[in-house]
Amino acid sequence: MNILLAEDDPKLGKLIKYVLENKGGYQVDWVRNGEDALAYAEGSSYDVLVVDWMMPLMDGINVCKKLRSDRYYKAILLLTAKDTLQDKIVGLDAGADDYITKPFEMDELLARLRTLLRRNFAPIHSDVATFRVFSLNRSSHQLFRNNEEVFLSQREYQLLDLFLQNTGNVLTREVILDRIWGVGSDVSYKNVDVTVKMLRDKLESDLDQPLIHSIRGVGYRFEN
Repeated sequence: MNILLAEDDPKLGKLIKYVLENKGGYQVDWVRNGEDALAYAEGSSYDVLVVDWMMPLMDGINVCKKLRSDRYYKAILLLTAKDTLQDKIVGLDAGADDYITKPFEMDELLARLRTLLRRNFAPIHSDVATFRVFSLNRSSHQLFRNNEEVFLSQREYQLLDLFLQNTGNVLTREVILDRIWGVGSDVSYKNVDVTVKMLRDKLESDLDQPLIHSIRGVGYRFEN
């Protein structure tokens, strides 16, 4: 999963980037002003933007407003020392999806990011997704290989759809577990690995190149 961090404080920015990459398993780009945040967000594909309110050149509120006016639909988490109710309303009305006040614990930041990543911010433009020799019908929950149906369990279907919506991005086991089994589930990462293996067996038996790649110690990446 790709995250854009916009934070002008060098010490805090360095710490957040380190925690997100090493504890969260995310890929992080870090910028230090609002203009760069806007340019990076509009020029690249990120799953979540983590944006500080007070930044040089353009503050986080105006970054949010500009992105939303340009129909940017991805999640935005606002960081700020402003903690009044009115401040929170201003941030959310500007287009932020969530709000965390400084100082904060890194575990809380990770938890809020997991919550945002569980939501589906990307609109589904078509009921049918095609890849290689396959087509996935989201209306009927059916997968076809060259017009022959491939039977998937509900978990396998959910996992495949999650991969398709995040093609090219690394999904951590934690994110997969939360998105497929839900918060508070008592299943383990082993369930994730087993479900991925079962899906692989159904997808890759006749393919020259794999679709699902294991990222050692982190999770999986789907490549069409």
